[in-house]
Amino acid sequence: MDTPDVGIPERLAARMSMPEQHAYLRGRLSRRRVLAGSFAAAGAVGGAGLLAGSSGTASGAGSAAAASTAPRAPVRVDGRLVAPFGRHLAFGADPRTQMRISWQVPLAVRSPYVRVGTHPGELGHKIEAEVRDLHTPSLSKKLPAVEQYYLHAALDGLTPGTTYYYGVGHDGFDPASPARSATVGSFRTAPARPESFVFTAFGDQGVSAHALANDQLILGRNPSFHLHAGDLCYADTTGHGKESDTYDARVWDTFLAQTESVARQVPWMVTTGNHDMEAWYSPNGYGGQYARWSLPDNGFDPRLAPGVYSFRYGNVGVVALDANDVSYEIPANRGYTDGRQTAWLDRRLRELRADPAVDFVVVFFHHCAYSTSTHASDGGVRDAWLELFTRYQVDLVVNGHNHVYERTDAIRDGEVGRPVPVGASTDPTRDGIVYVTAGGAGKDLYGFGPGVKDSYEGHVHDRDHVATFRWTRSRRPDPETVEWSRVRYTGYSFLAVEVTAGAHPKLSVSALAGTGERIDHFEVVRADQ
Repeated sequence: MDTPDVGIPERLAARMSMPEQHAYLRGRLSRRRVLAGSFAAAGAVGGAGLLAGSSGTASGAGSAAAASTAPRAPVRVDGRLVAPFGRHLAFGADPRTQMRISWQVPLAVRSPYVRVGTHPGELGHKIEAEVRDLHTPSLSKKLPAVEQYYLHAALDGLTPGTTYYYGVGHDGFDPASPARSATVGSFRTAPARPESFVFTAFGDQGVSAHALANDQLILGRNPSFHLHAGDLCYADTTGHGKESDTYDARVWDTFLAQTESVARQVPWMVTTGNHDMEAWYSPNGYGGQYARWSLPDNGFDPRLAPGVYSFRYGNVGVVALDANDVSYEIPANRGYTDGRQTAWLDRRLRELRADPAVDFVVVFFHHCAYSTSTHASDGGVRDAWLELFTRYQVDLVVNGHNHVYERTDAIRDGEVGRPVPVGASTDPTRDGIVYVTAGGAGKDLYGFGPGVKDSYEGHVHDRDHVATFRWTRSRRPDPETVEWSRVRYTGYSFLAVEVTAGAHPKLSVSALAGTGERIDHFEVVRADQ
């Protein structure tokens, strides 16, 4: 007897909210009464529409599963035969004293933990880990049910500016044993006082040779942390909003294994894109994200909005936002915080600007405020947040969503406040804000409009105007002709920002292609510093 496909028809997906998708999938599966021991999969939100597809329930994610979708009892084997993988770090709310260590095991284990110390041969301190399991049923005849086990350990009370060594383990697998020494990783806490450092950023990664190459280039920059602006792994591989779309939870295993070489030592600070909403796991679509990531919890309850938080590293305040909450283009989760995210953003930007230790404020999220590529600009982002960015003089905004590199001039009140050609310097207190689309992390590339050439360092083709559009509340594209598109590059790339502290602070922003070639650079300085 075949397992029937249970997806969201295209005619419904485009107009359903995330809670409606969740209820539809749960209800339809319950009605179908699939075979005992066979489980369904749920959808994520795709590029221009909502997905059909698959997934499961995160423990503690606030979602009550239907009785027919209850997971099978975990299969346990000898812990000596189970190797952890997919290690990834993230800061707590205070990067000077807090680190979160996350990893995955392919089968259920007993008593998972982290060992930590200040020398690789002295991992004496043992910290118990929390298990967040995901049960992803098979709604499609093409995909099996999947059981995934994510583990998380919170390290608090660390010493600022200190290198720590850690190993993850469980009963039967002790990272402190000589046979497991190769599994030991390391990280460094933020300094007690501001020092110069580097951070990197991109969005729209997926699993590919290009994504892996970008990770290795990032590692070569020795960043103190990395910002990922959403659309992480693309477990939904197409996102066309059709019944033929499939959500394969196993892609997350491959993604985390791919990312481990850099994320095991560089805090990987992520936020949520449209492809990261997965309707089966919870009504808000973020049950899967909560299971996989441990991020600062100073924004909201991480079960509600895991991609909304902030932290201060040295003289830079960083704010992560979930643009699914305000998007006009993809409205599945629009308004899900009922305005609380924007109110929190107002408070947090005010606090950061009042902090004498903060010279610069960087904000990152998925949907573009200003871009001329395929998805163009999201009017919902502009309507909700641009006034706050201007009021608090945000220094740099980083987006993904469009799979290109594009950088604006300094924008004030929607217009060019000051042209910022390659190599130029800009002052947000006077000129406005530079917006960077860094969506070339590894997923299939987009392009620009007809006749619009790439324009980047060494290959400058300036244009006075570019014809593009912005998404409106009615989910219709509104044409606009803009003057702010300064740098455009159709290729894999990432952002590297060198932060200078001291008497003359500055942000030296560079964009590097997948070849390692620099394609853009500019500086951000402030007259009030």
